[in-house]
Amino acid sequence: MTEQELQRLVETISLEYFQKPFMHLAIFNKRLRTTAGRYLLKSHNLEFNVKVTEKHGLEELVGIIKHELCHYHLHIENKGYKHKDRDFRECLALTKGFRYAKPLEIKKENFNHYQIVCKRCGFVYNRKRKVNPAKYRCGKCHGPLQIKG
Repeated sequence: MTEQELQRLVETISLEYFQKPFMHLAIFNKRLRTTAGRYLLKSHNLEFNVKVTEKHGLEELVGIIKHELCHYHLHIENKGYKHKDRDFRECLALTKGFRYAKPLEIKKENFNHYQIVCKRCGFVYNRKRKVNPAKYRCGKCHGPLQIKG
């Protein structure tokens, strides 16, 4: 999807669901990582993450556009445009916009780099940081520790 197509899509959704024109820019921002879209208060422009349509399709993008247009129109009308405001929640319910976007990036699993083993009882401690096992004792049996190979 090009930025011209995105602009036209935002304008048509604004007219269809809000009965108000969208008079500013809607662009893709490649630097967005965790956010699917955002409304810029000073310029009134909308920015969207490129990965949304690639990973979740056009339907997800439409829901995010509705969400950002709620921010846009409410802010221009001097109503409650923040997530906590009643006006915003009512606007989302009327337009059936998404409250939350689907996650864009897969969270990295929490893996451990080092294993420290008790010489006496064999209990294994998983650690991210390397520590000097000579300074510590086992929490179970107070035996000496060593780094596993």
